[in-house]
Amino acid sequence: MESWERYIEAMLVRLAMWSGPRNISTAMMRAFENRPDTLVCDEPLYAHYLKVTGVQHPAAKEIVQHGETDWRKVTSELTGPVAHNLGVYYQKHMAHHLLPEMGREWLLELQHAFLLRDPREMLLSLSKVTPNPNLADTGLPQQLELFEEVRRRTGSTPPVLDARDVLQNPRACLSALCDNIGIEFDPRMLSWPSGPRPTDGIWAPHWYESVNRSTCFEPWKAREGSMAPSLERVQAECEPIYQALYSQRLQA
Repeated sequence: MESWERYIEAMLVRLAMWSGPRNISTAMMRAFENRPDTLVCDEPLYAHYLKVTGVQHPAAKEIVQHGETDWRKVTSELTGPVAHNLGVYYQKHMAHHLLPEMGREWLLELQHAFLLRDPREMLLSLSKVTPNPNLADTGLPQQLELFEEVRRRTGSTPPVLDARDVLQNPRACLSALCDNIGIEFDPRMLSWPSGPRPTDGIWAPHWYESVNRSTCFEPWKAREGSMAPSLERVQAECEPIYQALYSQRLQA
């Protein structure tokens, strides 16, 4: 029995999807959660991040009070046992939640993927919820650092998806991702019931309004709006990092 359990555990794909805010990350979580073989978790390091940094995000006090603030306990759960009838454990992460003092060895027990969005579009959306975001708030520097670390440690290039590519051709992009991480593409990933989920974080009312109305990946369209000079400066800082990751994206 123990050898069979070890075999089942070895077959489980633990996928850590590293994104920045406003990067269709919740829609991607919806897509994976609509697979019958998949368990998802929503930003499990958020409470630790808020407690350590003191950043004033919407519902920050509630998140810290009700979430797990010990990163060691969180990562133990992320790498620990799951139900035996599951094939995928999808972990939605914000890259900036991975703080410098946190250990990194647990990352070796996961597969990793990265989700990007054009900095201008991302900043126009982020600034509606987080006033005056800076470079670190975008998660891009942390994504690039982790991408390079994963590539160095594993000797292979982890998959990178760009939000625009996904919205323009979700079937092709998700098929390419599934093939890359060694699971079969499931067409049920392309649509889902509208509304919230029990797996959503308690911050969902502040961030998930549009995705809760959705039933699929919405067709891409350019985001309209003008940027304040402060946001333009952040965009300029983001661009070379974004381009470095974008150049490694999966070609669907």
